[in-house]
Formats: sequence, structure tokens, C-alpha cells
Amino acid sequence: VQLQASGGGLVQAGGSLRLSCAASRRSTTSNNGMGWFRQAPGSEREFVAAISWNGDNTVYEDSVNGRFSISRDRNKNTMYLQMNSLKPEDTAVYYCAASIKAGATSTRSLYKYWGHGTLVTVSS
Repeated sequence: VQLQASGGGLVQAGGSLRLSCAASRRSTTSNNGMGWFRQAPGSEREFVAAISWNGDNTVYEDSVNGRFSISRDRNKNTMYLQMNSLKPEDTAVYYCAASIKAGATSTRSLYKYWGHGTLVTVSS
């Protein structure tokens, strides 16, 4: 499975961004749970949000709950992360990943397939 994240950029605090994660034409993530993780400079990679294979279940990290929304379009083999009310502490490289399980999970070890990250910078 090959994943490509896009949509990062520079935004002011309080602004919004929408990240996308597309699976390559040669692969599909239709039956996989998927998630977003992020890594700030000098920090460990941390869980942000996850969605089940059919989109029915989602999980969010506490600090983004209510501000971020994860979704997916299985027909397009694409996952999204809508980020609203962005804060400077949201600044990080954001990675999308596909799990070996069908459900929504925050457990990093269950994510086998990773895309290259996209940088999100939130200025104060």
C-alpha cells in the first residue's frame, strides 16, 4: 500500500486546513482502518485521529477533539483531515497511515503502511 499525504501549509492561528491522503492506483485501503499521526520537532510521533474501514467509527486525540474531523471516501481511496481552529501547538509534520485492522485505532503498532508527511505550520 502506497499512501501520499498532501494539503499542508502555513496558516495563522484560528485558521483551517484540509489534509488529504490518497492511496496509489496499485493499492487500496478500502478494508483498512486509517489514521493520522503528527510529529513536532524534537517530539515523538503522536496519534491524532483514526477512522474505521467503513467510516462509521472515529477516534480522536483529546487535544484535537472538536476541532479536527476525519473522514474518508472509499470510492476515491482517499482519507481527509479537516483541521479547524488551528493553534501554534498543532505545528508538525502530519502522516497518514493504514492499519492492519479494520477498526479505528490509536495504537501506532497496528499501522503498517505509512505515507510521507506533509508539513503544517501554524503561526501565532
